[in-house]
This record gives sequence, C-alpha cells and structure tokens, in this order.
Amino acid sequence: MRNSFTVGLILLILGIVGLAYESISFTTKEKVIDVGPIQVSKDKERSFPIQPFAGAVAVAGGVLMLLSSRRD
Repeated sequence: MRNSFTVGLILLILGIVGLAYESISFTTKEKVIDVGPIQVSKDKERSFPIQPFAGAVAVAGGVLMLLSSRRD
C-alpha cells in the first residue's frame, strides 16, 4: 500500500512539473584545449525537452495510483 502511494505521489509531482516547464536546461563544461598544464574549457548550455503528453500521462497515472492505494 505504501509503495503504490509513494510511486503515485512521485508520478503526480513529476507530471505537474512536466506540464509547467517545456524543457529543462542545464550547463555542462566542455574541454576545448588540453595541452599539458594548460586547459581551456567553455560552458555549453543544453536543454532536454519535455512533451506535454508525457506530463499528462504521468499526472493521470499518479492520480490512478493514489486512488487505488486508498482502496487497499
């Protein structure tokens, strides 16, 4: 019972976050030059798109799991 409640709650929260944000952006460091003791790197911004359909499915799955955990 506790496992399905926890998973349902996590799915619900992730689904809401997925619907609220279109993509998640993060920055990575990329080495440009590595010659002996001299190293040059640059920051590269990357983004991971989140499909609204995936967020809606996660919300629906989370709600269903929360409702099914109440019955047990």
